[in-house]
Amino acid sequence: MMNLPPDSVAAAIDPNPATAQMAVALAGDNWPRLLLVDDEPRLLSSLYELLRDRDYHLVTATCGSEALAQLNKLKFDLVLLDLRLPDMSGHEIMDFINAKDIAADVIVMSGDVGIEAAIGALKRGAYDYLRKPYSREELLKTVENALAQRKLAQDNARIASKLENSEKMYRYLVDSSPDIIYTLNHEGKFTFVNDRAQQLLGFTREELIGKHYSILVHDEDQERARYVFNERRVDERASRNVELRLKCNTGNGVERTFNNTLMTISLNAIGMHVPDQDIKQREFFGTYGVARDITDRKRAEEVISYQAYHDILTDLPNRMLFKDRLGLAVIQAKRKLTELAVMFVDLDRFKLVNDTLGHVKGDELLQLVALRLKDCLRRGDTLARQGGDEFTIVLPELRDRQDAKAIADKFLECLHKPFDLDGHEVHISASIGIAIYPSDGETIDELLRHADIAMYQVKALGKNGHSFYHNSMLDVSHQKIALEQSLRKALEQNELEMYYQPQVDVATGRIIGAEGLMRWNHPQRGLLSAGEFLPFAEDNGLMLPISDWMLGALCRDLLLWNAAGGDAIRLSLNLSPQYLDRGDFFEKMRGALTRYGISPAQIEVEITENICIRNPQYAIEQLNKLCQLGVSVAIDDFGTGYSSLSYLHRFPIHTIKIDQSFVKEIHDEQGHYPVILAIISIARGLGLHLVAEGVETDVQARYLEANGCTTMQGYLYHRPISLSHFIHVLQEQNRMSAPASAAPVMQAPSMIAIQA
Repeated sequence: MMNLPPDSVAAAIDPNPATAQMAVALAGDNWPRLLLVDDEPRLLSSLYELLRDRDYHLVTATCGSEALAQLNKLKFDLVLLDLRLPDMSGHEIMDFINAKDIAADVIVMSGDVGIEAAIGALKRGAYDYLRKPYSREELLKTVENALAQRKLAQDNARIASKLENSEKMYRYLVDSSPDIIYTLNHEGKFTFVNDRAQQLLGFTREELIGKHYSILVHDEDQERARYVFNERRVDERASRNVELRLKCNTGNGVERTFNNTLMTISLNAIGMHVPDQDIKQREFFGTYGVARDITDRKRAEEVISYQAYHDILTDLPNRMLFKDRLGLAVIQAKRKLTELAVMFVDLDRFKLVNDTLGHVKGDELLQLVALRLKDCLRRGDTLARQGGDEFTIVLPELRDRQDAKAIADKFLECLHKPFDLDGHEVHISASIGIAIYPSDGETIDELLRHADIAMYQVKALGKNGHSFYHNSMLDVSHQKIALEQSLRKALEQNELEMYYQPQVDVATGRIIGAEGLMRWNHPQRGLLSAGEFLPFAEDNGLMLPISDWMLGALCRDLLLWNAAGGDAIRLSLNLSPQYLDRGDFFEKMRGALTRYGISPAQIEVEITENICIRNPQYAIEQLNKLCQLGVSVAIDDFGTGYSSLSYLHRFPIHTIKIDQSFVKEIHDEQGHYPVILAIISIARGLGLHLVAEGVETDVQARYLEANGCTTMQGYLYHRPISLSHFIHVLQEQNRMSAPASAAPVMQAPSMIAIQA
């Protein structure tokens, strides 16, 4: 009988103990350990040789006593056991394994043909029973399956242990949380609350479990609570930061405000659903939520919010709140087609009082003035302090100007009475300017500015009175100088920016181009459109430097687009007649393209019809030179000028744009709009590309498409956006629509018209 050393993988082929120890040392620490038990040396050696080249620790035993000794000494993952041994049966060894609760799986190998041996082995928990002679493949597969199942069981046990520890930690954290953590069943009844509920609300866990959530919610918040506590969604739209007032069982009527951040078990949504179901049909069985006490924070926020929108001295609305109220009043007036008045009140002689009696008495005077002015107002009027001794008033829903005049007279009358400042009798008056919406302005800033101008008119005429704004009050020359200075500074300080309004191919729904619109980031007035400053630039010699800036901005934008990985697109420079008339325009264009490395095919010059009647022959020569360079030409606002159609044959035109004034006339899909039909027919006859501007309604879009115009732009599709946003929109469009293989960024050459 062959005696193989029990702890050596290599002893079967090399009896040297040193070699055996080295083999064990070299074996992987995480390899499964197998005990091979058989009293037939030849079979045991064959079994050993069969398994030795695999990643196993192999230990052998030739009888039952050796097997028991190894089982007492080492931990085994798998025992390959012969039932017939000289000193005991394999069943007895299995009984020993079970009695000692040894965590080893057993594969029985036996030559017995009777069924009883197999039944006995399986009853004792054998993983499998192999009848001798077995095939090599059968044995290897059985061993692999047994070890795989064992590893899976060990992994599951390890995960179960981690889950148990995690649950203990979770319960500890939940009960130690400063927030109320709860779960509800599908009926809205509490199934769990942590200890914090009793600390904050005074209700024990037993008092809440099984009760409906509504017993805790303030009556006025029940509707909002119904939405929150019945939350069933599981995505990112789940309810978050919903504020509710909860009742407290404190005996003193205290109510606390809670911020409920509702989440799922996975802590990223709200609804709890039965797993392994279609997400649209998953069965809802409750919600999980966290409620944070924000009572103190709400009180602090209310104080901060009030102070942010009110003047601390007079307790009147401040400038910020006044603008908000005025904005709402303008919206209402526009909707109801009514008038409103804005008043600018400046106290006369206040500085004298302040300097004579001191700032404390001056502040007291302002407080008394605020009280008197407030008493003169109607319900719904707003009085605010602008700062210093200036007040503003908005009077909504005027019947006529006499209403504003009557209130202004009341102001002057109430201020005429003397003020008593601790024995000092003080007399003041006021200068009041009045602007009426919409005749004197349609925006907040216009109304305030014009009311201010009217107030200064009163001061100039002797103070202590009121005046309505009139256009004649505006110092035109002063305004022009100020605007010219601001515009020159805008060029120096890089306040100009290009925005782009995408053009859409309605047949495919894809963006295929855009019109560039110049914007001025004015430091005081905000974002100004081109129409608010370019006409002035035309009249004051600023169009040439602005056009130079536009040419550079055009090339820089193209560089950014090309660097972002976009295909070559075509940007159109809306050319001022003054710029075209300048002889060096062509050289400037060619120099800019060379300097920035831009292909001329990416540039389109956009002109108006009126260029044709200024100096048509010179214009044609300039445009032909551009075309020879590789730049194309488009006619903007076609149909609004006075040119002869014969010029269309002489000008190198590629695109016609239908002016938005014609598009706005479309109100009926079945209507007849001959000017639009004529422009479409001209473009088709000359083989020109056609773009409709200012499309704002579905009716307009359908009419244009039905009659042959399929490229459109307008608020129906996109508002003007910055270059970075435009690039992002195009890239997102291509990402959503392009196939897996490389596809072009745009289906057709895009045209971007820089609106001068």
